[in-house]
Amino acid sequence: MLSRDALMDARLPHSERPPETVYEKPFLQRGHSTRLRMVAIIAAALIAALAVWRLFFAGERQPSTPPPPPVRVATAQIRDVTVQEHTIGTIVANNTVQVTSRVEGQLVAAHFKEGDIVHKGDLLFQLDPRPFQAALAQAVAMQERDQASLVSARNDSARYAALATQGAASKSQADQFTAQAKALGATVAADKAAVETARLNVLYAQIRSPIDGKTGPILIQPGNVVPANGTNPLVVIAQIQPVKVSFFLPQSDLPRIQAQMQAHRLFATLQVHDAANTRLTAPVDFIGNAVDNTTGTVELRATFNNADYKLVPGQLLDVSVSLAQLPHTVVVPREAVNQGPDSRYVYVVTPQDKAEMVPVAVLYDNGHIDAISGNVYAGDRVITDGQLRVVPGKPVTVAKAGAGSHGQQPAPAE
Repeated sequence: MLSRDALMDARLPHSERPPETVYEKPFLQRGHSTRLRMVAIIAAALIAALAVWRLFFAGERQPSTPPPPPVRVATAQIRDVTVQEHTIGTIVANNTVQVTSRVEGQLVAAHFKEGDIVHKGDLLFQLDPRPFQAALAQAVAMQERDQASLVSARNDSARYAALATQGAASKSQADQFTAQAKALGATVAADKAAVETARLNVLYAQIRSPIDGKTGPILIQPGNVVPANGTNPLVVIAQIQPVKVSFFLPQSDLPRIQAQMQAHRLFATLQVHDAANTRLTAPVDFIGNAVDNTTGTVELRATFNNADYKLVPGQLLDVSVSLAQLPHTVVVPREAVNQGPDSRYVYVVTPQDKAEMVPVAVLYDNGHIDAISGNVYAGDRVITDGQLRVVPGKPVTVAKAGAGSHGQQPAPAE
């Protein structure tokens, strides 16, 4: 139903009706939209402020705790450790001979091949024997001539001695024949020596090996005239069965070397670089009588049988020498030992997976393991990798075995 005012207005002509407030509704709509925009802007500003606060201030109030650093560990063990010194040794021939000729003559033949193994007494070279045989024949002839003269002189001496006793000859004549017989006796003795010398020269025309060994190259070829006892050898023979290895150790090892030598426990081990990586061991039988002033080392030698001729004079080989024994010693991988400003130390992981710094002293280092002394015991877990991130007394994360970890057990002691 229409109200009274509406009915009255309806009765009035259109021109007399009161004006409508046509602008009232659009004005209200514009005000409402402005308020909505202001609210949205304020809300966006609050959200941005909240994000900035969380980004820059919330982290400072609640700092995050980093996870424990990951490490790899190995187990300390008790072992009997042999202290060894490693060095480079040189193979030396047990004996070396430069073969020369004792007599002068023309070299006519060589009865061996270069590099042959020869034995004592084997014929090596032959000189032309004819001059020496002729000299021997001449010496024998002279000896026979003088021997005949000696027989005649002795007969004359005996005859005149008898005549002198009978007064038929003077005593001076008897003495003269006696002296002549003695002189001829000395001549015959000299002839015998000459014959022996000539016979030796015939033998020396055959040049034989003085030792067992291996020949080198022939230095004077057949056809040349060689002098007696010349400075240039015909060949060099090296005795390589047995051979010696010569090596040098620091003079600081002398007390251990001498103690091991007296106990007959000083052995040298050679590492032969062949297909089988052969290791040869022999007792040390020589210690030098002086320390080298330039290097501060002392020479040692050991003799090896060299039955298969694998060792050659001049060859360089790795040598290891046992100098002491460390019984029931704690050993850890070499990577577990760290160098501090004052001493060496290891990190031991406690049952609560915390790292403790333990000072130690290294008794022996063979490049793989360290024999140590200190408060480290068999079964302790020592850190071998990741020490740079470890904080003493703080937790660590131990890597599981097989997850790319290495050095879980110490290397075998040498």
